[in-house]
Amino acid sequence: MTKTRISGLISAALLTALVSSFSLSAQAAEALRVAADPVPHAEILQFVQKLDPSLNLKVIEIPNGVNSNELLAHGDVDANYFQHVPYLHSQEQALGQKFAVAATVHIEPLGVYSHKHKTFADVPQNGTVAVPNNVTNLSRALYLLKDQGLITLKPGFTDPAKNQATPKDIADNPKHLKILEIESPQIPRSLDDVDLAVINGNYALEAGLNPAKDALGLEKAAGNPYANILVTTPALASDPRIKQLAKDLQSPEVAKFITEKYAGSVIPVAGVKS
Repeated sequence: MTKTRISGLISAALLTALVSSFSLSAQAAEALRVAADPVPHAEILQFVQKLDPSLNLKVIEIPNGVNSNELLAHGDVDANYFQHVPYLHSQEQALGQKFAVAATVHIEPLGVYSHKHKTFADVPQNGTVAVPNNVTNLSRALYLLKDQGLITLKPGFTDPAKNQATPKDIADNPKHLKILEIESPQIPRSLDDVDLAVINGNYALEAGLNPAKDALGLEKAAGNPYANILVTTPALASDPRIKQLAKDLQSPEVAKFITEKYAGSVIPVAGVKS
C-alpha cells in the first residue's frame, strides 16, 4: 500500500471521527423536548433542570385533551413523562407505534374521594361512583373499589397487572353502586354531583386535593404496577440526553424532592418497599 493511500485512509478516518464528534456535540447542545403533565411531572422536571444545569431541557406542559404519545410518535417532542406502563401498552396498540421506557420514576396512588361522605359506610344504596373512562385506569379504579370492600370481581381478577377489569367483571355490588365512566381530567369537577370519585393522583393534585390526607381510600405503593415512566422512541433510547435525564430522574436527590414536596401524595419508586 502506498504512502498516499495510507495517508488518504488516515484522513478519511479522522474526518469520520470529527463528523461523529461534531454530531454528538450538536445533539448534546440541542434542547431535549419533554412533554409532561403540569403536576407533578413538569414540577419534577423543573427541579431536574436546577439539579443538572448541563442538561438542556425544554419542558412542554401538555393541556388536557392533548395526547403526548401522538406528539412523540410524530416527532414533535423527544420524550414524554406522564403515564404508566399499562397505559403505554394500550397506546402502542391504539397508535400502532412502539415506544421505549427510559426510566421508572414515581407512583401517584389512585384515590377514592367524596365531598358528600366521610366514610364508605355512609355511601347510600344506588350511590354514584365516577371512574376514569380509559381502559387501564378504569380497571385500576375497579380494583381499588374492590380493595375498599365496595365491590367484588369475578374469580381470576386478582392481579391488576395481568387481568384488566371492566364493569362487566363485577361479581357482587352490595350497594348497587352506579359506575359512571368520565374523562379522567374531568372527574374532580364531578365531586359535588356524585357520591364517590376515583381520581388519578396528578388530577387530584391539580384540583387542590391532597391524596395522602383527603382520599377515603388510596392505592398501596408496594407492588403497584402503575409507576410513572419517562418514555421516548426506540431511535432515541440511546441518546445521551435521554440517558442523562433518566439518571437524574432516578437519583436520590429527585427522590428526596418528591418525598418532601408531595408528602406521600407522590411516591418515588426508589423509596418504595416491596
